[in-house]
Amino acid sequence: MYDAFLSGSDNYEVDREVVRKVLKTAPEAADLAVENRRFLIRACRYLAGQAGVTQFLDCGSGLPTAENTHTVVRRIAPDSRVVYVDDDPLVLAHSRALLARDESAVIVSGDIFDPETLLRNEVVRSQLDWDSPIALLHMGTLHHYNGEHARTRQDIMRSYIDALPPGSYVAMSHFLDPEDGYSAMARKMEDVFLHSMMGSGTFSTAAELKGIFNGLELIAPGLVRCVDWRPEGPRLKPLNVAQRCIAGGVARKQQAGNP
Repeated sequence: MYDAFLSGSDNYEVDREVVRKVLKTAPEAADLAVENRRFLIRACRYLAGQAGVTQFLDCGSGLPTAENTHTVVRRIAPDSRVVYVDDDPLVLAHSRALLARDESAVIVSGDIFDPETLLRNEVVRSQLDWDSPIALLHMGTLHHYNGEHARTRQDIMRSYIDALPPGSYVAMSHFLDPEDGYSAMARKMEDVFLHSMMGSGTFSTAAELKGIFNGLELIAPGLVRCVDWRPEGPRLKPLNVAQRCIAGGVARKQQAGNP
């Protein structure tokens, strides 16, 4: 469905039907997916380049096709290792075929909202060096959590963060309630998502999203609208509704012994 929002080719008619219904009510919703993907690319470039990370755990990745994590980071750090996680059987089958000849990029089946179980997965443990920094990616995932595990999103992320080696990074994007003149539109999109076949898509405030980072050191410019996170050039036209309603940030777990 995410690929369908991006007008990609790796989706099915059921996905396209949901997208058509969503866009009929909230035509700006497609740009949420566009800005999320652009943020993913810029964040991965930062992590592989400036931060020097060569290990990535991409949760809820969807299909690892063009301009996904492993293709982006390897342009900068060719030896990077990537573990994708998803629980959609079609995504898993297709992704395994795409990555069949790649020894440094794999996909595993797992519930990204159950970190304790996921982090015990044999492939997750063996593919990544848990004594060296890892970049944990939760791009456009947590707003689809509906409380299935009777835990908060902050509790889920705390379990991930506690398990990460010192010096690791967390990159996250999430639907945003901007708490301004566009708040009503954000809630309209939320209502459309929740009452579609998607069944999820919660918009949260900036304060709520900062809490998900659980006190990690946010990298400049901090938690901001995705379009404002280290843009590649000057803004040439005003932001549209969707660009105002998705935020992202990258944060670092302190090295052992640092305050």
